[in-house]
Amino acid sequence: MRINYNYIKVIGLLILVGGLFAFSKYRNDHRKVPEPNIEFFGENKLFITEATVSKLLIQNQQTVTGQSKEIIDLNELEIALNSNPMIKKAEVFMSVNGELSAAIEQKRPIARVHTNASYYIDDEGSYMPLSSNYAARVPLVTGNIKKNNLKIVFQFAKAVDEDEFLRKHVIEIRQNDDNTIDFKIRKSDFIVHLGTLKKLEKKINNFKAFYQKALKDNVLNKYKLVNLKFDKQVICTKT
Repeated sequence: MRINYNYIKVIGLLILVGGLFAFSKYRNDHRKVPEPNIEFFGENKLFITEATVSKLLIQNQQTVTGQSKEIIDLNELEIALNSNPMIKKAEVFMSVNGELSAAIEQKRPIARVHTNASYYIDDEGSYMPLSSNYAARVPLVTGNIKKNNLKIVFQFAKAVDEDEFLRKHVIEIRQNDDNTIDFKIRKSDFIVHLGTLKKLEKKINNFKAFYQKALKDNVLNKYKLVNLKFDKQVICTKT
């Protein structure tokens, strides 16, 4: 009987390759995850720290560092990160050698509520808690504010954030009991009564025109109330 050594060699080679592959896969799956790499995008100031993000990267009630690569559920980690009210968006991924990375985009606050509770309103109109790491320089929001109904005050805060003049001058926004809006500006004592948000752009332009004229005439400090309620005129009450 003639032995086909080429056939035996092929079988042996396949067994060897299969064994090496199985060994490599076993070793790779059981590779220990090192300290995660955390990157922040967007806002430069950190409202949430790397240490806090690391504590959110939990698997089986333990930090991911030192755990086997095979048990890491990236989707579960992303859900944990995205549930944090400081985080706008988080993505978690792992390299072939078991290095875990998290890309974090923080929320960006545009106003700070200061009533019986204190928190930020972010640029999408959502609740954002205060941070012990950094305080944003944004207008204060006072008055009749409810955390589950920020629509009106957010709309005006968004307009302030998107307008260079308002962003520079507005320091306080007040929502009244009838849902009308007042605001105060830097280095002036008068109150600006905006009224409702109807024809908001027109009212803002009216205020800019009033401010520039009053500043030029040096009479800004002579008023206690500037009423923008009527979109075709500005009514001022002197002190």
